[in-house]
Amino acid sequence: MIARYGLAARRRLGQHFLLDGNLTGRIARAAGDLTQANVIEIGPGPGGLTRALLSAGVRQIIAIERDRRCLGALEELAAAYPGRLRVIAGDALEIEAADLAREFDREAALKIVANLPYNIATPLLFKWMARVRAFESLTLMFQKEVAARITATPRTKDYGRLSVSVQRLCEARALFDIPPRAFTPPPKVTSTVVGLTPRPAPLAEADQETLAAVTAAAFGQRRKMLRSSLKSLGVDVTGLLSTAGVDPTARAEELSVEAFCALARTFKALAADH
Repeated sequence: MIARYGLAARRRLGQHFLLDGNLTGRIARAAGDLTQANVIEIGPGPGGLTRALLSAGVRQIIAIERDRRCLGALEELAAAYPGRLRVIAGDALEIEAADLAREFDREAALKIVANLPYNIATPLLFKWMARVRAFESLTLMFQKEVAARITATPRTKDYGRLSVSVQRLCEARALFDIPPRAFTPPPKVTSTVVGLTPRPAPLAEADQETLAAVTAAAFGQRRKMLRSSLKSLGVDVTGLLSTAGVDPTARAEELSVEAFCALARTFKALAADH
């Protein structure tokens, strides 16, 4: 298929094709029962993971592919599975994935399963978090270091802005690693498949933009105590920390997700007063 359509991977598109059927099958299984699920796949390329999802009995797939070279190969695959694969030519960053639910049978669960292009993986994740409860689950592949930040717990070196933003809204688990040699061409890093399950309700209430501002300030100078690192917010830091019930001598990596949410709520209130 790759030879027939001239699909040499392009570095500028972050393409590393995963074609090993054992591994693509494992990713499909990690997404749970697909026989009653509709799936959105991002960057299918020549369709390695797409085939595994179809073989696992998925009801329908909408595959979003930016590289028009891949469309012929995907349409050929769609013809082999009539009515179960629809291909959208476009940039996933410009498409609202949650809105695609209207394109499916509404009785089935909606999932995202994807070997994400490295260069847009984090922006896509932040985009999906805004409406994450539209999905039953997200099974996504990241660079291992990004996966570590998503799943990190407080008081660890990988705990940071990404951990707080995602874990407020989802349960996050690192499922398994995939070595560079499994890809064509091999990337320079190991990849990790991560399972995200949206929570019925956020761990704690907070405005997402305000939370992003607070965590950016706190982790931007993570070795400093919060009484120093939060000065960039431009409010009375002593009052902010006292009202939120946070120790001013604590450092960012020591705070729970709930504590950051308390800081965000307090900061928003203080900013409104000014």
